[in-house]
Amino acid sequence: MLLALDAGNSDTVFGIHDGQRWIHIWRTRSLVNEGPAHYESILRLWLLEAGISPTTIQSTVLSSVVPDLTPTLRAMLAGLFSQDPIVVSPAIYPLLPLEILRPYEIGADLVANALAAHLTYQQNCVVVDFGTALTFTTVSATGRMLGVAIAPGLKTAVRSLFSNTAQLPEVPLEMPESALGTNTTHAIQAGIMLGYEGLVRSLLARIRAELDGNCLAIATGGLVATIPTLHVEFTEVRQMLTLDGIRAISQYVSAGAHQSR
Repeated sequence: MLLALDAGNSDTVFGIHDGQRWIHIWRTRSLVNEGPAHYESILRLWLLEAGISPTTIQSTVLSSVVPDLTPTLRAMLAGLFSQDPIVVSPAIYPLLPLEILRPYEIGADLVANALAAHLTYQQNCVVVDFGTALTFTTVSATGRMLGVAIAPGLKTAVRSLFSNTAQLPEVPLEMPESALGTNTTHAIQAGIMLGYEGLVRSLLARIRAELDGNCLAIATGGLVATIPTLHVEFTEVRQMLTLDGIRAISQYVSAGAHQSR
């Protein structure tokens, strides 16, 4: 079995893959001030509850966009499973069937998204990831990463509004029935939720226009379900796309290591 970690700015996702499917998905807060023991205790409890012995985990892979958290999670995995994890980084990108744009700048999660989309569709694709940031990662049919657009994520936008204004509350991420907010909560929801609906549609239209209309759109991310009216824009909504890409990266790295022996 494979254990994959996707460490983001808000949460870290843990996934167990049995070779056929993701059999367990867990999520915890990404806390940079905690040491390896904190994450090990959480993971040990999850494994115990799932009836999985650490000895059955044959390989581990870590993708992180939080530099201060990466060594903590890496040490935790190495200690618990007595093996160094594969770490998604520019050092291993030459093993992937991708031409990566600015490899030392791009996030590991975006590389994973691009790889999963490319392997699945073999067509021009844009992956829209609804997370802490709202990202649009476009990859060509030949596996060339063409570019990325980044905006604040839905929760980030709401929290920014709440934190920087004296009289505006933090509101739930729910679609309003009207763009005409009749109270403060509905007014914020109209601006954020309907505004982001328009943002996504507009950027998808621009990206497709630049590719002469030849571009599939795939959605993923923890907040992908918050704007269901957008789902008609996507060929597929794949919650596990990033984990699928991380797993694929680990397979390419393992195959490269085997061939070099």
